[in-house]
Amino acid sequence: MLSPLIRVRITLTAILLIGSVYQAQPQVQAQWRGNDRRGVYPEQQTLEEWPATGPELLWSSSEIGSGYGSPVCLDGKLYICGALGENAWLFEFDRQGKLLRKVSFGKEWVVNYPGSRMSPTIAGGLIYVSTGQGDLVCIDLDTFKEKWRLDNRPGSQIMPLYGHSESPAVDGDLVFFTPGGKDTGVVALNRFTGKHVWGCPGDGERQGYNSPLIIRLPSRTILVTFSAYSLLGIDAKTGKLLWTHPQDNIPPAERKLGNGDTHSNTIWYENGAIFYLAGDGNGAVRLILGPDGASIRQVWRNPTVDNYMSGFIKQGNLIYTGSDSRKALISVDITTGEVKSVLKCGIGALISDGRMLYYYTHRGEVNLIRPSSTGPELVSMFKATMGKQEHFAHPVIDRGVLYIRHGNALMAYQIRQ
Repeated sequence: MLSPLIRVRITLTAILLIGSVYQAQPQVQAQWRGNDRRGVYPEQQTLEEWPATGPELLWSSSEIGSGYGSPVCLDGKLYICGALGENAWLFEFDRQGKLLRKVSFGKEWVVNYPGSRMSPTIAGGLIYVSTGQGDLVCIDLDTFKEKWRLDNRPGSQIMPLYGHSESPAVDGDLVFFTPGGKDTGVVALNRFTGKHVWGCPGDGERQGYNSPLIIRLPSRTILVTFSAYSLLGIDAKTGKLLWTHPQDNIPPAERKLGNGDTHSNTIWYENGAIFYLAGDGNGAVRLILGPDGASIRQVWRNPTVDNYMSGFIKQGNLIYTGSDSRKALISVDITTGEVKSVLKCGIGALISDGRMLYYYTHRGEVNLIRPSSTGPELVSMFKATMGKQEHFAHPVIDRGVLYIRHGNALMAYQIRQ
């Protein structure tokens, strides 16, 4: 018979082994706006100034179909989605721009701004993609064949005016998706089988074009995303709705498709603070998340910061982002919410290499910007001339290469010294 001391040791060992197994679960390998969804791609020795014609174009491809989603990079390969006719496709390229494989995974959005509108999420040898029609599909990375799918049932929800636009989030054995609607506001599925684990009605609204963020606290893991008129905090394990932050700029009686329901920017979480930019809602907001994740408290709100879908970067005590009304890159003080600087260079999507800012405007201009205490400084600029459709896609940096998507064209530029 085992002694109490030995039993305690065995129990402690088992707990440690369980914890080790959990930690050893495959983490997300590639996803929307980088590994932490912040749009920061840490790089060393990137150029601090570009030639007048821009950095060297390494290669370009017009084989990606139409759309607005950004690529993701993994193990020297690049994955991107696009529409060919009415069908959604996932493409795999090597680092020289050679198309290696492609697979169709459903019907794509063909109404307002037709084309793909998401980035793949890759975790543990599986790729998760979604269509503008609201379907979620899992594809095996080795075989490039469909493993399972969640089809959007016609009539089960009201589709957003511009189609479903979400890059799925993954945590542990779960993949999270936002079909929208009263019964299936947000769902969690077993990421290996597609089996339903939980559903959270949220506020019963349609999807808000948002890609969620996972916040891991000591006592709880939280999924934070937008529905059409609310920021939602959901317990990622149970699906319990913990809190909401309503977007109250549009009275309930005036809420309709396309009016105050576009919230495409993934939130930023850091040291207990949630920052979000909802240009079609409350503007720029700072919240304090309770220690157990079950509550929030608003610190400030600035409704004049009107970024709808271009992303933002927090660097030091400033948030950098585009402003649609100002047609500029602005900076916002994280302590007060006050706008500190305005750089007139158009509306655009913003990322960072950890030092410099890269701002891809709706006019097709790619700007290299140096942030400083006196305000951002425009250093260099070139124009992306290939491709068709609007310049909405967010840039991506990987291994010293800047990737710019313009509709059906993908361009790769050398930005490392």
